[in-house]
Amino acid sequence: MTIEFEGFGLSEKTLAAVKDLGYSTPTPVQAQSIPLILAGRDVAAIAQTGTGKTAAFLLPLMDQLARNPKPKKRKRNRGGQNRIAQTTEPRTQESQQTKGPRCLIITPTRELAQQIDRVATSIAKQTRHSILVAVGGVGYNHQLNSLNRGVDILVATPGRLIDLMDRRALSLTGVDVLVLDEADRMLDMGFWPSVNKIVGQAANRKQTLLFSATFSSEVLAKTKSLMNEPAMVEVSHRGDTAELIEQHIMPVEHLQKPDLLAGMLKAKGGKRVIVFTRTKSRADACAKRLNREGIRACAIHSDRSQGQRERALADFKQEKVDVLVATDVLSRGIDITEVSYVFNYDVPTNSEDYVHRIGRTGRAGESGMAYTFVSPDELSKVREIENLINQVIPTYDLEGFHYREGRIIPSSNRSAKKKAVPAFSSRRSNSRGYRR
Repeated sequence: MTIEFEGFGLSEKTLAAVKDLGYSTPTPVQAQSIPLILAGRDVAAIAQTGTGKTAAFLLPLMDQLARNPKPKKRKRNRGGQNRIAQTTEPRTQESQQTKGPRCLIITPTRELAQQIDRVATSIAKQTRHSILVAVGGVGYNHQLNSLNRGVDILVATPGRLIDLMDRRALSLTGVDVLVLDEADRMLDMGFWPSVNKIVGQAANRKQTLLFSATFSSEVLAKTKSLMNEPAMVEVSHRGDTAELIEQHIMPVEHLQKPDLLAGMLKAKGGKRVIVFTRTKSRADACAKRLNREGIRACAIHSDRSQGQRERALADFKQEKVDVLVATDVLSRGIDITEVSYVFNYDVPTNSEDYVHRIGRTGRAGESGMAYTFVSPDELSKVREIENLINQVIPTYDLEGFHYREGRIIPSSNRSAKKKAVPAFSSRRSNSRGYRR
């Protein structure tokens, strides 16, 4: 039986917001999560990027906020005293703080915060909620002024949130719902002490939600105490990759990667492409090289200012730029549709980052292509990726490209099962099991 949004009991305004977002039927993570959230359950949800996770928690949360409006402020006499209960007691430190949000969403990066804000803002056109994004890299004035006026939903990165709390510009005692988005990423990025401090200040919350593409055992252990008998929603498993993504590895010597990338873009078409590098300096160098080749490219990473990153994403979406060269800051949660190809210029150090990187293509039912350049020193990382996703990634060569003899080609009969066969067989015997 097909599940429809109307069957969840959402209000007419929320259903109108669903149409504005372009959904006709719920995605699997939405179908499973929305009823649980509406019922007030704590939820831990695992789903790949591009599956509608953000709307899965925002739609029911904003629907519930509309049904349970915050209490109106008690009016005061001209003398400033409360009409209902006059008092001469001094104001406490908490009352001096700006009144906080009813819903707090914590996310590890500015880009993810902005993505959540776009979806929330679209819903708020119908529900009339106020939303604030509080992230680093921008001035404080707008954020402080908005907090002073009062907001319903606060979307924030841990660093800026702690900063606002330290400035006594924010109180979290009124938070009803706490959402941790990409909790595993926050752990990887070293944000967990800040998250613990924030969660401790939101001790009066009624509901806690975790949404992420993966949940490591470490994250589940750390978040167990934060949740009350959470319902588990899992629509993908650790290491899952989108079924419609065609994956290839391309063995190449390290120094030939720039030439191979330019050759691939010219041969396959260089529009709406994302290239992932391991470091910020390599992203900058790669983008400069592509521009010299006549390919419109722009680098995006954490050393770029907030304005530069926003312009790069906007230019890419508006096709003013054909290729985004990025570090893993872009690999999770950013909703960029109709990406033709993903190139892993460098094999990611973390195998799970491979899944997130290639997940930028093959979204929303569309097919996608992912190519990974593999230098000899990166072969062991490819093996780890294949073990994670439980499949062998086929080799691909660019026709007409003059590869140097130093590259190492993985054996075609290797297995994705750990220890099933040697990782790479050889034409001539050697201890590492490679062939040249």
